Amino acid sequence: MSDSNHLNNLVVQVRRDILRQVHKVNSGHPGGSLGCAEFLVALYQEIMERKNTFEMDGKEEDLFFLSNGHISPVFYSVLARSGYFPVEELNTFRLLNTRLQGHPTTHEGLPGIRIASGSLGQGISAAIGAAQSKKLNHDTKIVYTLCGDGELQEGQNWEAIMYAAGNQIDNLIVTVDYNKQQIDGATDDVLSLGNLRAKFEAFDWDVVDIKNGNDIDAILNGMKIAKNKTGNGKPICVLLHTVMGNGVDFMMHTNAWHGKAPNDEQLEKALKQNPVTLGDY
Repeated sequence: MSDSNHLNNLVVQVRRDILRQVHKVNSGHPGGSLGCAEFLVALYQEIMERKNTFEMDGKEEDLFFLSNGHISPVFYSVLARSGYFPVEELNTFRLLNTRLQGHPTTHEGLPGIRIASGSLGQGISAAIGAAQSKKLNHDTKIVYTLCGDGELQEGQNWEAIMYAAGNQIDNLIVTVDYNKQQIDGATDDVLSLGNLRAKFEAFDWDVVDIKNGNDIDAILNGMKIAKNKTGNGKPICVLLHTVMGNGVDFMMHTNAWHGKAPNDEQLEKALKQNPVTLGDY
């Protein structure tokens, strides 16, 4: 069990990792990555029950599937700093023949990556398959997945959401990064999602709101509530209210940094707002 100070220090270091990765290659997605730093740190450091060594079959451990694979910078950082591969490997992000591709892939054999992702709309389906497999094998562990809110504009999600409820996939927790931004603007302007809570509840899911999705304690408390709802016949949705670009003042509350890397001056300014805590790679 880690204390909040350690987790918050790790979040700051993860932010630095994100910024330095995308800056080095002038490519990548810092906005959503920064917004999900607290969640993924909490998930891998506290919430999930995972083994010390990575095994692709995932038996007798909690599993995580990243659906919005473009936020790979935060995923790679958290995996590395959770012991899946050397932190120094972050220095190879998006380089030719690296294991750290712009969107996570499996054929390079990077520990922690269970599916190729980034083709939006598929992560919930993959997670349902894993969760159903666990139920068939009498494996009591939980399957987690994270998707973007704009990603829910993909129709496949709603087929999967209907399937999960209809088959009582109650060992599944789907978290929606509810930052209300996507690549082309605000979700309300691109295609309004309406009342997401009401939609999931209409599909017979249990829903948990985490109003401050960038606060470690709020995340831990909210995910504990979600975990306690498993095993009761319904899949669970967590609406994680985050801020895109969180932790870097000029990147926050805008879609402008969805897929844009900072220049040298911007990187320096962003890093000053997030002083080194655990050590850069």
